[in-house]
This record gives sequence, C-alpha cells and structure tokens, in this order.
Amino acid sequence: MTQTTYIYDAEHNLALDLYRSGRENPPIFIYMHGGGLEAGDRGGPRVLFDKLCSDGIDVASLDYRMYPDARFPDYIEDCAKAIDYILHKLGVHFSGVYVGGSSAGAYLSMMLLFDKSYLAKYDLDPLAIDGWVLDAGQPTVHFNVLRERGLDTRLVRLDEAAPLWHITSNFAPPAGRDKLPMILNLAASNDMTCRLEQLRLLDATLKHFGWPADRIRFIYMNGWSHCGYDGAPVFAELIESIIPR
Repeated sequence: MTQTTYIYDAEHNLALDLYRSGRENPPIFIYMHGGGLEAGDRGGPRVLFDKLCSDGIDVASLDYRMYPDARFPDYIEDCAKAIDYILHKLGVHFSGVYVGGSSAGAYLSMMLLFDKSYLAKYDLDPLAIDGWVLDAGQPTVHFNVLRERGLDTRLVRLDEAAPLWHITSNFAPPAGRDKLPMILNLAASNDMTCRLEQLRLLDATLKHFGWPADRIRFIYMNGWSHCGYDGAPVFAELIESIIPR
C-alpha cells in the first residue's frame, strides 16, 4: 500500500489521502470522516483503509471545512469538489466507484446522493456511482445545522438541509435504467438517540419511492454503539460485500 496526499482545494487548504492497493484497475472507496461536522480528520479509521487496500480496493479519505468556521452547505460542497478531483483530475482509472462516510460523513454522503445538485456541478450523477455507504448518518437536518440556526439540537426537522427531504418522485429510479447504486445503510442497536429510528425511516422511504429492495441493505449492528464497529474488520467486510472483485 502506498499513501499520497493531494491538495484538492488550495483556497481552503483542503487535502485528501489516496491509498493505492497496487492492484491494476482497482475499485475505489471514497471516505468522509465523522465528528459532528466539527471534529475529526482524514486520518482514520486506518484499520478500514488497511483492510480494503490489502484486499485490492483503493481508498481516498478527505478533509472538509468544519464548524465553527464552516456554514451549511460548505462541507457538502467541499466533498463534491473532492470527488470531482479524484475522478476527473488524478488521471487514475477505477473499475468501480463507491462513496460513503461515518456519522457526519454519512450525512454528507446522503446529501450528495439525494440532492443531485452538488455533484451535478461537476457533471457527476450520484446514481452513476456504483455504491453508497451510509454509516449511521443523520437523515434529518443535522444537529449542528440546527445549532447554526439557533435551534434546539434535538429537534427533528425536514427541509433542504435534510437528506430525507430530497427523496421524492424526482429521486425515484428512472424508468428503464438498468443499473442503480447499491445503498448500504448501517445503524447500531445502541446508536445515538433517535438515530436508529431515523435510519429505519430512511430505508422505508427509499423503498416507498421505488428504490429496489435488492439495491438497498439495512444492516442492524446488534450490540454495537454509534460507529463503534468502524475500527473492526466487520466494517470493511460489509463495505467489501457490495464491491464486486
């Protein structure tokens, strides 16, 4: 495995690390870290990166702007820009592209998937991505977005800042489309308050709007706390389960 750091946004000094597996024409997993949109960095979980690379999957892990300096939707726009950089500017061909994150990183992934406007800016279609890993993300308005608005962070709100808001008839799989991304949706039995229930709602809403049941997997992580499995082999194994090799 080799690791190279790239600055994908010089204006904001934002970087990403690319971990190369050494495999010719590999798939890639693009990862966004958690931390409530106010903490964390691109450095981990290294167990995940090491396991994926050892199994022939390249990994890109990226930084993005965070609170208190960032405001909605700065961090979402950063992630879209990073994906564009990886897919259009690195000059590396990947056999498949998978995008995801943990907790806040999963919220960012959901916004990129369900609100197509962020990736469309770079001529990218989220439904053309091969798979999405939504690890215990918040499908309603993120608690730090609520804080930014001066609201109680426990509130459950749906508007343009909520991934669920964007699952409408416009998001339903287009008629005749023969390929759709696999969506991996994870939640722990001892997850954050209301998180498990919201992720069950996300699963049901996707199916209600026509997402094929065989293209979405809701994984109940029994006995785990919020994202507690991220550093365990099981997390890498779940991601690998949706990546043909």
